[in-house]
Amino acid sequence: MSAVTYGFDPTHGYSAAQLLAVEAPEPPEGFAEFWRARHARALRVNPRVKLRDTGTDAASWRVFEISYSSTDRVRVKGCLLLPRDGAPRRGFVVGHGYSGRTGPDLHLPFPDAALLFFCARGLGLTRHGTISSDPQWHVLHDIHDRNRYVLGGCADDLWTGVSALLRICPEVRGHVGYLGISFSGGVGALALPWDERVARVHLNVPTFGHQPLRLRLPSTGSAASVQRFAAKHPLVAETLRFFDAATAARFLRQPTLAACAGFDPGVAPAGQYAIFNALAGPKTLFPLTAGHHAYPEQQKEEQELLRKIDEFFRDL
Repeated sequence: MSAVTYGFDPTHGYSAAQLLAVEAPEPPEGFAEFWRARHARALRVNPRVKLRDTGTDAASWRVFEISYSSTDRVRVKGCLLLPRDGAPRRGFVVGHGYSGRTGPDLHLPFPDAALLFFCARGLGLTRHGTISSDPQWHVLHDIHDRNRYVLGGCADDLWTGVSALLRICPEVRGHVGYLGISFSGGVGALALPWDERVARVHLNVPTFGHQPLRLRLPSTGSAASVQRFAAKHPLVAETLRFFDAATAARFLRQPTLAACAGFDPGVAPAGQYAIFNALAGPKTLFPLTAGHHAYPEQQKEEQELLRKIDEFFRDL
């Protein structure tokens, strides 16, 4: 793969061995307390779930539109899949990349599961207030204030999504998994150390890892936007210390399957691996050739990863 397209090397010069040696930043004082307090606040929210049966089936599921209440008077929107036949044996909350989502992912190998596909505030189906749906602006929303920064609200939307799933399908309690890719991989790493209701986790090319490197290593997309803003407003680095997915991973004890890329223009590989390396619980690495970039082996690797995901969650 060539770096000519980007004007920088998306490996940033890291070898495989060096990636596995990247350490997460130490947590700032009050880090765990900050996140536990946010989690407790989100759990007090009544999700007030609303479902609309679309009257359609897809693969092994019935398809519903869903909305539920989160913090700050946000109504999160998304899709819910329920098995066509019988009650669900397990449940999943499924995130999305920074482009949001408009529908469910029907390729997942979980015909016996309830799957809640949520859109975090400001993105995809969940347009909200003054929050921009453009990733380069969304990632900056209230970045000056750690108590109001949009990524904290997105973690709230994940937690209240778990509450909504359990309200609809109480039988899956104790058997809930999470799948997050890119944006939602990073949000998952931030949110899930504090939520014991989620038993197993998959993070695919997760972002927001190792914020000092994220501010320094050339990147495209939302990371570049944060770099430009921080160059003019250096104090935001203090906010970002509380939203470092690698720092949070030090507290994540659930079994986790992480797919991390060695070449990625949008999410620096060193940040992805910093998250994996810091995970405190049982962990499995699925190395990807690249992320946020098309490559010849992509389809084969994605199929292999899907088989690994199926195996990883089989006993959920």
